[in-house]
Amino acid sequence: MDLTTDHRTRLLGGVALFDGIDPEGLAMIAARAVEVDFAAGRSIVRQGEDGTGFFLIVDGRARVVQDGAAIAELGPGDFFGELSLLDGEPRMAAVIADAPTRCLALARWEFEALLESQPRLAIAILRGVARRLRAVSTEHRH
Repeated sequence: MDLTTDHRTRLLGGVALFDGIDPEGLAMIAARAVEVDFAAGRSIVRQGEDGTGFFLIVDGRARVVQDGAAIAELGPGDFFGELSLLDGEPRMAAVIADAPTRCLALARWEFEALLESQPRLAIAILRGVARRLRAVSTEHRH
């Protein structure tokens, strides 16, 4: 069943990266996102591959694997690939579906086109990234 734009908007509103983006901005992002289904056992992203986008898990389960070791479990509401939206560098880890998993995916080129047309979204995203970096820096100091 396809998600409505309103449902997509609500899901994206729960993503820390998008904190501070108003409902209209979230709806613009939601309109560019696509739903992608992954079978259990299928790689969603592979470590070392060029990052081309962001994923938000709608339903299902996945695990994050770095250098062959599972380092995290993901479920509905969790997201990954946010750095790929910004830099397109190789993925730092693989993400593998542990059950049938549906994601909202946002390609980097779609995201960039949106930011070029809506600079206020770029400012909100930069603030979200800064918050995440600050949180990671604080965690590593304690």
